[in-house]
Amino acid sequence: MDQMDVAKDESKNTEENIQQTRLQEEYLKSFQSLEEGQLVDGIVIQVTPDQVFVDVGYKSEGKIPVAEFDELPAVGDTVSVVLEKKENRHGEVIVSKQKADVKVFWKNLRQAFQDKAAVEGTVEKVIKGGYEVCLGAGVRAFLPISQSDSQKVEKPEKLVGLKSHFYVERLYSDNKVNVVVNRRKYLEEQTEVNREKFFNEVQIGDSVEGVVKSFTSFGAFIDLGGFDGLLHINDMSWGHVTRPKDFVKKGQEITLKVIRLDPEEKRINLSLKHFTEDPWLHFEDNFHVNDIVKGKVTKLTEFGAFIELEEGIEGLAHISEFSWVKKINKPEDMVNIGDDVECMILGYDIQAGRVSLGLKQVTENPWEDIAQKYPVGTKLTRKVVKVTNAGAFVELEEGIDGFLHADDLSWTKKVRNPSSELTVDQEIEVVVIESDPETHRIRLGVKQLSDDPWKQFADTHEPGTSVEGEITSITDFGVFLKVEGGIEGLINKQNLLESREDTFEEVVKKYTVGDKIKAIVVDVSPERQKVAFSIKDYKKKVQREEISRYMSSTEEQTDGAYTLGDLLKNKTN
Repeated sequence: MDQMDVAKDESKNTEENIQQTRLQEEYLKSFQSLEEGQLVDGIVIQVTPDQVFVDVGYKSEGKIPVAEFDELPAVGDTVSVVLEKKENRHGEVIVSKQKADVKVFWKNLRQAFQDKAAVEGTVEKVIKGGYEVCLGAGVRAFLPISQSDSQKVEKPEKLVGLKSHFYVERLYSDNKVNVVVNRRKYLEEQTEVNREKFFNEVQIGDSVEGVVKSFTSFGAFIDLGGFDGLLHINDMSWGHVTRPKDFVKKGQEITLKVIRLDPEEKRINLSLKHFTEDPWLHFEDNFHVNDIVKGKVTKLTEFGAFIELEEGIEGLAHISEFSWVKKINKPEDMVNIGDDVECMILGYDIQAGRVSLGLKQVTENPWEDIAQKYPVGTKLTRKVVKVTNAGAFVELEEGIDGFLHADDLSWTKKVRNPSSELTVDQEIEVVVIESDPETHRIRLGVKQLSDDPWKQFADTHEPGTSVEGEITSITDFGVFLKVEGGIEGLINKQNLLESREDTFEEVVKKYTVGDKIKAIVVDVSPERQKVAFSIKDYKKKVQREEISRYMSSTEEQTDGAYTLGDLLKNKTN
């Protein structure tokens, strides 16, 4: 190196030294202008297990205990400290990071309060009415439980330890530090932000992640990030779903497909079943009305059984389609969940996703040949299984009953209370009087086992025929008379009076129940089972017969010269 180069290097070094000296002087002047208690920035120059050394631009470094750091800094990092003393008796600079943290914290906290900005904190413990929250720098705030979450807090201790953001509602009260924070407001704002982002970014058909939040009778609500989407019960499966809890569990993380978005109403509809193809699209390729198919019973209700024909396709067998003849009170009397059964497809509605099934249709219908098995006129001895106000049910065979009406018990006796004549388990003889397979009705009779006495009576007793009978009852409108064959008819009060001068009250006193009397049939109707008698006409008939006999005998004696006046005169004598 020649002398010229050496001279250049020396000149360069001199300029650098002068520049460095100027910087040191400026820094020293700036340091000398600082006051004790002021916040300054220092550079970390060394980190030991116990202390962190910070150069604040003075002749000695400041020392900070490691305990004042949440996280140890690295050499070269900038650290804010408070200048406590420029120089102690040992010539050392005394600084405090802890005090600097408090100053910085309060500066930021006031700014956040003014700007309505959120601050970070940790819920430390449950206290009366809410929580104590650590905001940092040793500052604690009160979080009312009503402002702690966007939903009702069922178990307060669940929030302890939670790191979150809060809005500062208050800093001071009565000139004392009294910090109150609000987490609910922050969560609600974030929810709106997230919801808006969802509607802007997500499209129908997209898959999204969510957590099952709660259940209703019509589905489950899914938390999508502070806001909810609805997983309707009809969108859980292509098949029949009765309970949402059978498909998803509370707290379960789940992937769903978006099937409907309504930004105005803020509604989101989600689906599980749309991850697979709709099995109903190919239903008619595999199933037809009147097909006999196999399926598995998946659910029982009071009105029937749901039967899965294939994955996603379930049909309902109504309880009325369980048996041709048996009355099924509960589906479990015939089938149980998990049973493999055969059934017939009775009908379907692809749009509604419904299939109507029948269990009884895979067996023979005993009503189809019931008319041949029990033709009208068939006499049977069978057991009474039920008595009603109208009559009784008589079991012909298992599941098939015939009905015996009270009017068909007797030709002549009016049965008002069938239980007075019949009892359950009583064996009686009956005859089939009507058989209707279409309506599943068989009518039985007891009285039809014998000839109709009313018809017999009408055939042998025309109006004007004399009868003898017994008085069975006396009423305000006449007297009832029972004659041969158990036939009972009425002698009304007009037909009791013998002359116009008689009164019903006087005449009826002549009669008592049980008296044997004679009368004339004045009207008979076997169809209506009614007959009318008359004592008045009977006596007139007797008088006519007496006159006729008397006149006949007198004519023989007087050659016919005899009059009605003669008869009356003789009767007077």
